[in-house]
Amino acid sequence: MGKKTILDIEVRGKRVLVRVDFNVPLDMKTGAITDDSRIRAALPTIRYLVDHKAKVILCSHLGRPGGRVVEELRMTPVAQRLSHLIDLPVSAVSDCIGVEVEKAIENLNDGEVLLLENLRFHPEEEANDPSFAQALAKLADIYVNDAFGSAHRAHASTVGVAKYLPAVVGFLMEKELEALSSILTNPEHPFGGLLGGAKVSDKIGLIQNILDKVDLLLIGGGMAATFLKVQGYEVGLSLVEADKQGLARQLIQATQKTEASLLLPVDVVVSDSISEQATGEVVPIAEILPNKYIVDIGPRTIALFSQQLRQCQTVFWNGPMGVYEVPQFAQGTRALVELLANLKATTIVGGGSTAEIVEEMNLTDKMAHVSTGGGASLRFLEGKSLPGVAVLLDKGQ
Repeated sequence: MGKKTILDIEVRGKRVLVRVDFNVPLDMKTGAITDDSRIRAALPTIRYLVDHKAKVILCSHLGRPGGRVVEELRMTPVAQRLSHLIDLPVSAVSDCIGVEVEKAIENLNDGEVLLLENLRFHPEEEANDPSFAQALAKLADIYVNDAFGSAHRAHASTVGVAKYLPAVVGFLMEKELEALSSILTNPEHPFGGLLGGAKVSDKIGLIQNILDKVDLLLIGGGMAATFLKVQGYEVGLSLVEADKQGLARQLIQATQKTEASLLLPVDVVVSDSISEQATGEVVPIAEILPNKYIVDIGPRTIALFSQQLRQCQTVFWNGPMGVYEVPQFAQGTRALVELLANLKATTIVGGGSTAEIVEEMNLTDKMAHVSTGGGASLRFLEGKSLPGVAVLLDKGQ
């Protein structure tokens, strides 16, 4: 990985500011946390620091408050859930910088944990304001970034603060970087990429970067419509990115010049509308009507994709195969997730909605790695630098 971790630095008795990703989904009616997987993912780093008698200061954003205080997005429920998970008291404060916070940290004993208030209550956070970054840095002796899900954002708490403190990697960040690096540098072959989601534009950089590494590229979901369109098929009312058709055609041609196989759906589920009241009909791709939406891959495609994936030793998956939010259009996605969970292969799952699907199906433990960062994992696999990682200390420093 090449970056210093918390194992490379003395933390005992030190004030350690840890950037975590506690941007958990909430039930806005009750304020309850509906999925605490991001909190649980940070526990190894927090427990290590507690066990090694650091003064642990956690900071995160929650939701999109737009630079103002939003009562429903305070961190108090997160502190309560974290306290339950680590079986230790977790104090919370009503701000993330300032005199009150500094006093709370002065009273913090070795091995105790404090959670700062939502960073994005301050507009300076997303603006990467130097004064705000310095105010955060003033709270600590050491900075640890364990928020892979925010590592692609150049914010004050991910980039700015690292300019003023010794800055190292936490265990979750290390795990993410090593897992994702492995499929770029040394995947076990055959290596398959299973890509879905709504838009080709979201995945173009990823496809271009892994095309010479994969043996097999399977494309489903809404993005398949653009690829089918450039091959001359009717795709009905499905979203086609007109400005990306040229790129889709180039990608198809590029696979023909490599040893990689590109597979598109051979049948799909279509519907008159996209709603929970809608019904679907399975048709071959040559029989999609102009007044229909493609809403899922069909059974023949599920069988074809499954057959190909069973031959793989490494699989990376990002993006649902259909309109997963509508239960009757989730069959293709669910079938392939269950297949991946039972493969005797290294299965790496991209973050965002893809990770949420695996979590919802209670299959996280069946995968080799489920990323906590959607945008961050895509950017990393596109071969681009992550600002929140680039600023951290290298092993030689």
